[in-house]
Amino acid sequence: MSIKNDISRNACQLFGKQAKQGYDWWWHSFTAKKASTGEEQPFYVEFFVCNPALGGKEPIFGQHPESKEKGLKPSYLMVNVGWWGENAGQLHRFFGWDEISVSFDVPFEVKADDCFCNETETYGHIKVEDAEKHPEYMCNNGEMSWNLKIDKQIAFHVGYGASKPFRKMQLFEMFWHAEGMKSKFSGEITLNGEKYIVEPDTSYGYSDKNWGKDFTSPWVWLSSNNLTSTITGKKLENSVFDLGGGRPKIGPIVLNRKLLGAYCYEGKCYEFNFSKFWTGSRTKFDCKETDTQIVWHVEQSTWRTKMITDITCEKKDMLLINYEAPNGKKLHNRLWNGGNGKGTVKLYRGKKLIDEVTCVNVGCEYGEYCEP
Repeated sequence: MSIKNDISRNACQLFGKQAKQGYDWWWHSFTAKKASTGEEQPFYVEFFVCNPALGGKEPIFGQHPESKEKGLKPSYLMVNVGWWGENAGQLHRFFGWDEISVSFDVPFEVKADDCFCNETETYGHIKVEDAEKHPEYMCNNGEMSWNLKIDKQIAFHVGYGASKPFRKMQLFEMFWHAEGMKSKFSGEITLNGEKYIVEPDTSYGYSDKNWGKDFTSPWVWLSSNNLTSTITGKKLENSVFDLGGGRPKIGPIVLNRKLLGAYCYEGKCYEFNFSKFWTGSRTKFDCKETDTQIVWHVEQSTWRTKMITDITCEKKDMLLINYEAPNGKKLHNRLWNGGNGKGTVKLYRGKKLIDEVTCVNVGCEYGEYCEP
């Protein structure tokens, strides 16, 4: 596989038809430590832009009763931050497009008031009060500020599926690029008055982006770079796996139950990419919800290699993350999202086991469309 960086894919893609019905987001997830106790706490920070051509001075909320009555589509920058654990939560801050500065050049840059994000840093502040009176905010009450440096170390370059011609034609309904499937974060966070420290070697960070006209269902994502070999007992310092997808659409064509996957194992990289048909890439996956857990089982193979991924995450440590689509519909109402997943990954060359690793601090997601 190619691990080459390609920051052109991280540029804002909301031009043409996607300017009137499209979204683009930059996602960052990582682990911090509570300053007072050293206890681990996973977080995420996301900048989500939607329908710039429809915007103005104020954000337009697709879930607001007036918007639904008038058939208005959402339009805004949503700065979306959250944390996982038994008190998991998410905070959303919205800006109208007249308040937003977004560069369509390379490298990308998004700014509104005191919230900022580019390839190497992000900072900002969110305070939400009376969220229960504003269901259109789709979030909890709380306050968080952050100031972080980002070092994107290993990329997952998915190939021609997100190449410049495909981006220009906007063929896929949902695109993906992981410029930093292994990233190191450093800095500070203050959540509801509590200070957290983010250190590069224990941040186990991840950075990617998605964009397009709509979301996928089912929606699957798994990634971790906190891996330990069960054979040698050693921690793998130059390894990461990342897989995602569900039900890609190319125009009217639906590709059912397809995932993209990559595994960089101590510098040697393996790819499981259905768009590269000549590799014989195949995927089987089963994701399910029990009373207490979300469970993922994924088998991916090519002519030469095979990867088997088994992950669980406790529902008490997860949140139901909220997005509305650019068309104003909110069909993902049970989209489970977590940063505390754990499990195993087995990698084979032919029938020979290369290694089995235990993985923790797994970023994970699963959901299917359901009416509210």
